[in-house]
Parts: sequence; C-alpha cells; structure tokens
Amino acid sequence: MTGAFELTYTGIGVAVFARQLCLPVPAIVILIAAGALSGHNHLNPAIVVLAGILGCLGGDGVWFWLGRHWGNRVVRMICRLTSDPRGSYAKANKLFQRWGLRVLLVAKFIPVVDGVSPPLAGAEGVTVQRFLLFDAGGGFLWSAAYVLLGVVFADQLDRVIDAAQRLGTILGVLIGVPLLSYIVWRAFVLVQMMRYLKRHRITPALLNRRLEAGEKIAVIDLLGLEDGTEQAPGIPGAVRLDPVGLRGTRHMTVPDDVSMVLYCSSRDQFTSARVAVALRRRGAKRVWILDGGLKGWQDQGFSVTTELSTPQQVAARLGIDLRLSRNGASAAPAPGDSTNQSAY
Repeated sequence: MTGAFELTYTGIGVAVFARQLCLPVPAIVILIAAGALSGHNHLNPAIVVLAGILGCLGGDGVWFWLGRHWGNRVVRMICRLTSDPRGSYAKANKLFQRWGLRVLLVAKFIPVVDGVSPPLAGAEGVTVQRFLLFDAGGGFLWSAAYVLLGVVFADQLDRVIDAAQRLGTILGVLIGVPLLSYIVWRAFVLVQMMRYLKRHRITPALLNRRLEAGEKIAVIDLLGLEDGTEQAPGIPGAVRLDPVGLRGTRHMTVPDDVSMVLYCSSRDQFTSARVAVALRRRGAKRVWILDGGLKGWQDQGFSVTTELSTPQQVAARLGIDLRLSRNGASAAPAPGDSTNQSAY
C-alpha cells in the first residue's frame, strides 16, 4: 500500500475544504485511504483528523459568511442544485429549527443538510464563536469516522486496490460509460431548454392583453421555493404549483384550446424552462414562458396579488387535470365541473 497513494496532511485538508465548497473532490475516499495508510504507520491518524477538521472549518466558514451577508438566498441557491429543491429547502429548515446548531454535529453525514447548514447558521445570526465550536465538533466526528474506517479495513483495502489495478479497464468501462451517458443526456436536456426559451416566450404586455381579452390561459406560478413562502404575491388568476411535482407528473390533461404560461422569480427562467420541457414531453402543446418572470411583469406596472387561484378553481375554469407527483398540489376538475371552461 506504500506506493498506492501519495497523500500529505496539507493535501487532505485541501481536499476536504474543496468538498465543503461543493466541488467534486472525493474527500471521503481520501480520508479512508489516509486512515489505511496510518494503519501502516505512514501517516499520523490524529493529524489526519485535524487536517479534516481544518478543511471543514475553512469550507463551511465560507458558506457561513455568505449566509451572514445574503441570508436565505444562498440556501435556496444550493437547494436548486438538488433534484427536489423545495423538499430539500423544507427539510433543511425543519432540521435546523428543531435542533439548532446541534445539527452541525451530524450534518456532514446527511446529504443536502451538510451544504445548507452553514449558510443557514449565518442567516440566523449565530455568533462566529458558537458556529466554529459546533462545526469543529461535526468536522471531528465526520473525519474521525472515515479515518477509523480506513484503519480498521486497511488490509482489505490493500486487496481491493490490487484487484482494482488488475481490473482497471473493466471498472473504467462500467463506471465511465454510464457517467458519460448521463453527461451527454444532461447536455441534451440543457440544449432543449435553451432552444425552448428562445422560441416560446411571451411578453408581460402580450400576456396581459390576452388575459383581458378572455383567452383560455392557465398561468402557472412556480415561486414556492424561490420566495420561501406560500404568501408571496403572484399574477392575479395564477395558480401556485410545485415545479418538482409538475416535472414528475404522470397524468396530465390539457384541452387543445388552453394555453399554459409559466413564470418564476428569476429573469433567466431556469425553473420555468425545465418545467416547460417536461410538460411538452407529456403532451402539452401550448406551453409558454413569461419573459422576465414575475419581475418582468411587475416592471411593466401590472398588478400582483397574494390571493391566487386554487388548483380546483383553475381546473373548473379550464378543464385542466394535473395530478402532481411528490407532495405538489393537484389540479383536477371537480366532479361535474370539467365542462365549465369559462375564460379568465
């Protein structure tokens, strides 16, 4: 095992620091390897753990500072990188509100919570001293656990590495092909979204004229996660739905004469584009994205309200049947109301 790894204490700390900044660095594997090497007397396990703690404090300290200065916007930005932004945001907030800084002691073992806990602590106004104390405790438990794992299984790791060297090509194919396929697929989806954004935008002024003219338009508000509250204002007549639930819906009925207009809070309309592409794949023919999102609507001087439509009201007016996945609200026609498709 002596020549299998070239590890230094500084390198271990830098790897952990990069991992805490959400960079794709296999810090856990490095800690386990360092533990295995310490079992062979090549590294001091206490110093390895210390390097891990310092790396955690450095990376988490950056997020803590960002949370102190920009609040929950940083937390929401991190949650948008997950497959379920709204659920991740709610889970992290619930855990932090229940356990406070104590969640930092175990956060690094819990995906997503690890990333959002430091900025949440900053946004909540926690003192630097208390943050460093609890974060150091969590960094110690996390680093020590993986270093100990490497120490205990040092001999087994030797055999695994030897086998991996002999089967390197096979492992490369088994891991590399699916990974490359995933990257290509994500790139394809991104290109689809960009093309859709260019061709399927509607300006706030045009949307307002069509609504005033009584056209059959379902305005879908996707602000749930982004504004952090169900009471955020939106366009009059719109219905607020969970974007994750909309993307994952398995059953959808939208009459051919009904258009759907999606909007979110950001001008780049990233959330709206993802939902629009998913709805088009499931058969929706007339899906548009509001140019500039909600801010673009407000900049034009058009009104907003906190009294949005319910899914049932929109379903009754327009005959739309949306049964959302996960915990999203459902828009399904009430019995006997499916033919009532009066316009806005």
